[in-house]
Amino acid sequence: MSELDSRFAALSDPTRRAILARLAEGEATVQELAAPFAISQPAISRHLKVLEEAGLIETRISGTSRPRRLRPEAVEEIWDWLSRYRAVMEANYRRLDTLLNDLTQEGEAP
Repeated sequence: MSELDSRFAALSDPTRRAILARLAEGEATVQELAAPFAISQPAISRHLKVLEEAGLIETRISGTSRPRRLRPEAVEEIWDWLSRYRAVMEANYRRLDTLLNDLTQEGEAP
């Protein structure tokens, strides 16, 4: 699986997306990340492992604490990939708008 594929696979889970949203605000410990969820700390740790293996987060060692943080460059890579397709879709919608306008104007002609 490519790195981009593993990142999208990691993002397919709503709990992992919520964890990333929290980490976008700043680094956090496992306990802080687990607090809003009704799942066990080991389950959160498994989600963190998936996110780390996908390269979306990293662990900083600070004494006995191991806070996680978002890797902005990994998220930027996803955003760049999505942006290319957004541009294509926007161009398609502009062409569709033009076609619909032309068809509407033709229908109004005497």
